[in-house]
Amino acid sequence: MFDVIIVGCGPTGLMLASELRLHGVRVVVLDKEMEPARYVRALGLHVRSIEVMDQRGLLERFLAHGRQHPLGGFFAGIAKPSPTGLDTAHAYVLGIPQPVTERLLAERASELGAEIRRGAELVGLSQDDLGVTAELADGTRLRSRYLVGCDGGRSTVRKLLGVGFPGEPTRVETLVGEMEVAVPPETVAAVVAEVRETQKRFGVGPMGDGGVYRVVVPADGVAEDRSVPPTLEEFQRQLRVFAGTDFGVHSPRWLSRFGDATRLAERYRVGRVLLAGDAAHIHPPTGGQGLNLGVQDAFNLGWKLAAEINGWAPEGLLDSYETERRPVAADVLENTRAQMELMSTEPGARAVCRLVSELMDFEEVNRHLTEKIVAIGVRYDLGEGHDLLGRRMRDVALKRGRLYELTHGGRGLLLDQTGQLSVAGWSDRVDHVVDVSEELDVPAVLLRPDGHVAWVGDDQRDLLDHLPRWFGAAAS
Repeated sequence: MFDVIIVGCGPTGLMLASELRLHGVRVVVLDKEMEPARYVRALGLHVRSIEVMDQRGLLERFLAHGRQHPLGGFFAGIAKPSPTGLDTAHAYVLGIPQPVTERLLAERASELGAEIRRGAELVGLSQDDLGVTAELADGTRLRSRYLVGCDGGRSTVRKLLGVGFPGEPTRVETLVGEMEVAVPPETVAAVVAEVRETQKRFGVGPMGDGGVYRVVVPADGVAEDRSVPPTLEEFQRQLRVFAGTDFGVHSPRWLSRFGDATRLAERYRVGRVLLAGDAAHIHPPTGGQGLNLGVQDAFNLGWKLAAEINGWAPEGLLDSYETERRPVAADVLENTRAQMELMSTEPGARAVCRLVSELMDFEEVNRHLTEKIVAIGVRYDLGEGHDLLGRRMRDVALKRGRLYELTHGGRGLLLDQTGQLSVAGWSDRVDHVVDVSEELDVPAVLLRPDGHVAWVGDDQRDLLDHLPRWFGAAAS
């Protein structure tokens, strides 16, 4: 018997598996596909996801395979410089193809002892007071204490649970693929620059791999069966419609399509079964937020589910996953809806886009919209208190190193600049570090395992009132 079955071997499921294994939870990850996907749905990691990797000691692995890019131009494709003064030590986007991200996360999960089974398709599930039974297509039955569906927008887990997925269906469709071109790079660049003056859903850019280009172009309507990939001829036709040339595209590596459907699961939890990533929310890829949102779901859920399994979770901790993450997803759905409207070629939408572009010349507006995309503006509602409460703590320099170097184990952390506080009774769950930082103007902060601030102050009695809320009862 496992502690947790994770359905879906994408970034969300693999990140969750790693987080659970940090706490000794027995995990198996199932995926119906025999091999990892080769196609590149997502192109990089935003600031908060970069921070997440840094918090777990993984960032160097990702930096070795990615390229750092400026943060400007992500909101509705409006070209603006990176905002100044972002509250992060990682003010860049890390360009890294999704298959590489998945490979690195799979390696990490395996190193920590997670079991990954490919070619294992979930077809049924049932649950009782003690656990969940998963039925696979080959007749195998697996038993676990909990199950998490990280199996994408067409989630089998969500459908088997009967959880509603309200929202809007696809109205516009976009073709995406990788292929070679038969014209010089400077010709491609010139044409793309001209087309993108009015059509932000268009792009032809080099992948840095033997002359292969990533091609993105609006489709002609919405396909009846969107699971069927487009043909090279469709790409050629649509490129001629929008660019006046098909660039001589040939030798495709893969071809796909995506829509602008926007949906949010009515619930993230039914008993012992939970949803995360695209299984819980789908939205247009504007701003490149999808993969990042799923990884951050897993980062929020992992320590809470582990606490429940290991027996120290306070009442309501596991339910706080939904109360914290569902509003974040709702906000992403809203900003992607807005971006899609701004990217329309209709005269009214173009006028609004020009106005938003003018407003983004104000540094505060540019920073606000950028923080939405890169997810460092997220603040969980932990009640009244200091402005840091509920926010994630950025990596600050300490007298003896960096803050994030202290968070690799996925435990809580009391960063104490007074040297007068104690976490006696919780030392099996919370590290106590006495150190100082010129970048931190509060006496002490209590961080949850996901790096969000749970308490600020210098009063021991007040600290003792807050520790049980997130870390359960003191050990006897």
